[in-house]
Amino acid sequence: MKKLFVGNLPQEASEESVREMFSAYGTVRSISIVSDIFTGRCKGFGFIEMEGHEARAAQAALDGNMIGNGDRSLRVRFDDPKTARRRKRR
Repeated sequence: MKKLFVGNLPQEASEESVREMFSAYGTVRSISIVSDIFTGRCKGFGFIEMEGHEARAAQAALDGNMIGNGDRSLRVRFDDPKTARRRKRR
């Protein structure tokens, strides 16, 4: 199981729309879109869990694609919890 970080999502993004985008490459095991507590709109990023080979295929296909109204490209990376913790400590 691999966890992917997905960045530059449009504010209109929902779990359903992101699941639909990634399910073309395999089964999405879990999805978590981070939303604003007051407005409920997407904050622009989230996390997705997929099987390893499916996650690699999704990352290769979707990273850098233009989404929404075409002003931002999607950022898809493998989540590395060790790197995230190091960034917080600095």
